[in-house]
Amino acid sequence: MVMPQHCLSPVFGSSLWLASIALMVQPLMSSSAATYKRPVSGGTGQGFMDRTLILLDVNTRSPLKTLNENFLSLQLDPSIIKDGWLDFLSSKRLVTLARGLSPAYLRFGGKRTDFLQFHNLKNLAKSRGGPGPDYYLKNYEDDIVRSDIALDKQKGCKLANHPDIMLELQREKAAQMQLVLLKEQLSNIYSNITITARSLDKLYNFADCAGLHLIFGLNAFHRNPDNSWNGSRALGLLKYSAGKKYNLSWELGNEPNSYRAMVSRALNSSQLAQDYTQLRTLLQSVRYYSRANLYGPNIGRPRKNAILLLDGFMKNAGSAVDAVTWQHYYIDGRVAKVSDFMKTRLLDTLTEQITKVVKTHAPGKKVWLGGVGPAWAGGTNNLSDTYAAGFLWLNTLGMSAMQGIDVVIRHSFFDYGYNHLVDQNFNPLPDYWLSLLFKRLVGPRVLAVHVAGLQRKPRPGRVIRDKLRIYAHCTSFQNHNYVRGSITIYIINLHRSRKKIKLAGTLRNKTVHQYLLQPAGGEGLQAKSVLLNGEPLVMVDDETFPELKPRTLRAGRTIAMPPTAIGFYVIKNVNAYACRR
Repeated sequence: MVMPQHCLSPVFGSSLWLASIALMVQPLMSSSAATYKRPVSGGTGQGFMDRTLILLDVNTRSPLKTLNENFLSLQLDPSIIKDGWLDFLSSKRLVTLARGLSPAYLRFGGKRTDFLQFHNLKNLAKSRGGPGPDYYLKNYEDDIVRSDIALDKQKGCKLANHPDIMLELQREKAAQMQLVLLKEQLSNIYSNITITARSLDKLYNFADCAGLHLIFGLNAFHRNPDNSWNGSRALGLLKYSAGKKYNLSWELGNEPNSYRAMVSRALNSSQLAQDYTQLRTLLQSVRYYSRANLYGPNIGRPRKNAILLLDGFMKNAGSAVDAVTWQHYYIDGRVAKVSDFMKTRLLDTLTEQITKVVKTHAPGKKVWLGGVGPAWAGGTNNLSDTYAAGFLWLNTLGMSAMQGIDVVIRHSFFDYGYNHLVDQNFNPLPDYWLSLLFKRLVGPRVLAVHVAGLQRKPRPGRVIRDKLRIYAHCTSFQNHNYVRGSITIYIINLHRSRKKIKLAGTLRNKTVHQYLLQPAGGEGLQAKSVLLNGEPLVMVDDETFPELKPRTLRAGRTIAMPPTAIGFYVIKNVNAYACRR
C-alpha cells in the first residue's frame, strides 16, 4: 500500500496534520505525544517514507498555552524534620542542586502536614532540658548545635560544609527512622512532628538561598468541638514568620478526601470551604500576609469522593484560593515492576484526571498539580529512583503543559522513600538531570506539534497505544546560548527499537542541538546514573554542574531516537514568531 501523495504535502494546515495535545490516539493523529506511523513494506514509490518513521512540524505562529515561570516545581515532605535531614539543608551541595532547578516553588507538605505542631522556641529539646529525640546521640546533637551557632554568624545565605563523619552518622540514623516513617505510611497512622522556630528558619534559609518560593502547609487537624478549624496555632506561626519577614505562600491540610481513613473524621465540602475562608481572613489579619497567596484544596486523585469535595469547595470558596491544587501518583510502590513504567495506559491516566479537574470541576481557574510522583507508599527502591521513572516524569510535564496545568510540583526534591530527585549521599538521580535539562531548555510557551506517517493495520480488537511521545515549547529565554525564536522539542521513545523523525515544514533544514539521555552502566532502565550524549553526568564539585554539552546534528539530518530513550532537541534559528516576543 502506498501513502496518498497529499499526506506528504508541506501544507501542514491540511486536515491530515493535527496538533498533538495529549489526547488519545485517533487514526493518523496522536495524543499526549505525536503518534508515529510505520512504513508499509512492499509496494512502489515508497523511497523517502521507507527511511522516515514520521514527519514532524510545529505551529510557530502562536503558543497553545503559556505556563507559569515556575512550572516545574518541588516538594519537601515534613518527614525531614523527623529523620533529621532538615538540619542538613544548609549543605552547599543541596543548595546548589536546588538552585539549579530555580525559579520554582518549594512546597513544604505531604501526608504529615496535618501532624505538624509549631512551637516558637529556638530549640525545643534544650527547653525541655533533655538530650533531644531518642534516636540522636548526645555528641551528634552537640555537633548540630555547634553547626547552628556557626551558621548564625553568617550573613545572607547560611551555607555549611558538614564533615563526612557527621553525614555518615546522619545517614545511619535516617535509615533507622525510614523504617518508622514507612511503617506509618503503610498503616496510615502518623505521629505528631514538632517544627520549632529554629527549624522554620533553616527551611526558609534553604528555600531563599536556592531561589525557591516557599509554600507552607498548615495543619488542618486542629479542630474545635464543632469540627470547625482552630486557627490559633497557625496564627502563632504566621506572626513569627511575619516578624522575620519571610515571603511565604500558604496551604491548609493535605488530601482532605482521605481524612476519614486517617483520623476517623470526615470533612464535607461545606466545612472545607469554611476552613479556607477562615484561613484567608486570618492571613488578612496579619498585615505582612494580607495579600499572600493561598493554594488548595489539595485533593487526592479525582475519583468520586474527591470530586464531590472539590465541586462543593469551588462553589463556596473557589474565590479564596489563587490556584486549585490536586495530586496524582501513578502506581502502588509496593507492587511496581520496571515494565509498569513503560505502559502507555498508565501514562495516559493523567490525561483523564486532568480533563476531569480542569474542564469539568475548575473551569476558568488556574490549576496546579500540587503533588506528583511515580508511585505512592514511598515509591519503590531501584525503580522509582531510576532511569525508568523518567518516562513517567517527562510525560507528566509534557501532558500537563499541553493541557494547561499551570504548575507541576514534584514529590520530592529530597527526603525519605524512593520518589526523590536527590539521594541521601546528595547525588542527583536520573530524574534530577532530566529536570535540570527541562529547566535549562524548555520555556513556558507551549506549541502545537504536527505529525504524519504510516502505520500497519492493527490486529482485530487490538488497541494501538502511542509509544513515541513528542512535545514542543519555545526554548527558555533564560538560556543565553540560544536566540529568541528557537524551539525545544522533547521526545520519549518507549519502543524497544530505534525510531526516525524527519523535521519538516518550518523546521526543515535547520541545525539541531541534541541532548540525549540514556542509562549509564549495566543496570539498563534501572540505572541510577545517566549519560548525556554518551558522556556520564556527574557533579564536578559541591558547587559546580557538569557542562551540558549538546551534540550538533547538521541541517536536514533525520533524528534517530534510540530505543527506550529520552531526548531534548533545540531547533536553532527557526525565528518562530510565537517565541520571539
